[in-house]
Amino acid sequence: MAGRSQRTATGGQTVGGLTFSQRELRDLLIAWLALGLAFTFFLEREFRRIVFLQFGGLSTAEIISTFAVSLLTVGIGFLLHELAHKVVAVRFGQIAAFKADYKMLGFAVLGGLVGFLFAAPGAVVHRGRLTAKQHGLIAVAGPVTNLALAVVFLVPFVSALLSGTGGFLWEVAQMGLQINLLLAGFNMLPFGPLDGRTVREWSTPVFLLVAVPSILLGIVGLLFLPQMP
Repeated sequence: MAGRSQRTATGGQTVGGLTFSQRELRDLLIAWLALGLAFTFFLEREFRRIVFLQFGGLSTAEIISTFAVSLLTVGIGFLLHELAHKVVAVRFGQIAAFKADYKMLGFAVLGGLVGFLFAAPGAVVHRGRLTAKQHGLIAVAGPVTNLALAVVFLVPFVSALLSGTGGFLWEVAQMGLQINLLLAGFNMLPFGPLDGRTVREWSTPVFLLVAVPSILLGIVGLLFLPQMP
């Protein structure tokens, strides 16, 4: 049945027609947890002070809450972005797998500790012959997924904003909306290894159609999104 997990002969899992090796599942889990930890360090100044032996007031419940928020927003935003690349690549007959970059994950955690964060958790590596259009469609799938996730988070965000409700729901909605707008906008920049460059090389009209609103919304998410009610 579609969507049911099945164990393969090599010990991996097949879910919804996608096969994940044990190494890939491990990489996905470690990347998810590492990103959650990195953003927890980054967001919780008191946590950083504890690590550097500058003891102050620290709420264990607050740390756990921030970690949960990070996993549900940042972690999911990054990983679903990468899995979207895999889904489309497999549709085109590619052999595709997510590979975590452990060095960059380590830098992300250390960066979170010192208050500067740059996260590049890994990438989907695929092989096989592709046309420029197929390359472009694989690339654009990631940012489009982040835009879709932003819409999902927008619903509870608006609801909490209108009702003046704070707490955990607001934090998840606000960060989920913000991080996915930023991911979509950043990845559609037409530079270096970013998705925007691959999309632009395939089709300038498609690039402009996706990049312009993504980048503008990313700026809105970074600078103008309302904070805690």
